[in-house]
Amino acid sequence: MSVIALVPAAGQGVRLGVGRPKAFVELGGRTLLEHAVAGLRASEVVDTVVVIVPDQLVVAAVRLVPDALVVAGGAERTDSVRLGLSAAGCADDDLVLVHDAARPLTPVAVITRVVAALRAGAVAVVPALPVTDTVKRVCDDTVTGTVDRGELRAVQTPQGFVARVLLDAYSKADGAATDDAGLVERAGGTVVTVPGDPRALKITTPFDLAVAEALTGGHA
Repeated sequence: MSVIALVPAAGQGVRLGVGRPKAFVELGGRTLLEHAVAGLRASEVVDTVVVIVPDQLVVAAVRLVPDALVVAGGAERTDSVRLGLSAAGCADDDLVLVHDAARPLTPVAVITRVVAALRAGAVAVVPALPVTDTVKRVCDDTVTGTVDRGELRAVQTPQGFVARVLLDAYSKADGAATDDAGLVERAGGTVVTVPGDPRALKITTPFDLAVAEALTGGHA
């Protein structure tokens, strides 16, 4: 039973406003992609890392993460994950992690918790944090209700799956999804949570990058 980590890294970083793909933005002298792959390797529970990038950036990615298999992605995130799964050649009982390159500071403990839950018998696992803000339903700028935040969780990555469950979910997918666990849910699979970590923030905006720099003192 191998553990294979897929790292989709094709986001264009439009909201980050840096003029280049987000995974190639630097934090403390290393790209977000390098940080993400290094974190997976540091966990010592991952056997193979597959990085999925735009076709024109394959050579650059190989140079940055020579210890990973680098493949060209597709137009949508789900397309890229499909291509990564195909390149990895997963056996049915292998364990697959899907990890955002945009979460460069994900602690090793989060990665190991996900894998431990899979090894304990779960078929799909997501790290999650309780939602602390009050959440409102809004229609046309008018509040229509207040959501019970006790039932809500903010989900992070890596998301983990038994390979056959993720492959089945992708075979049944009828459209894009914001995360892979959502596809498993649609296919009728059970997704469980493990504790996430605030440091596993996703870098999407300049503010997020500033927070990451503050957390690392600029020396991640």
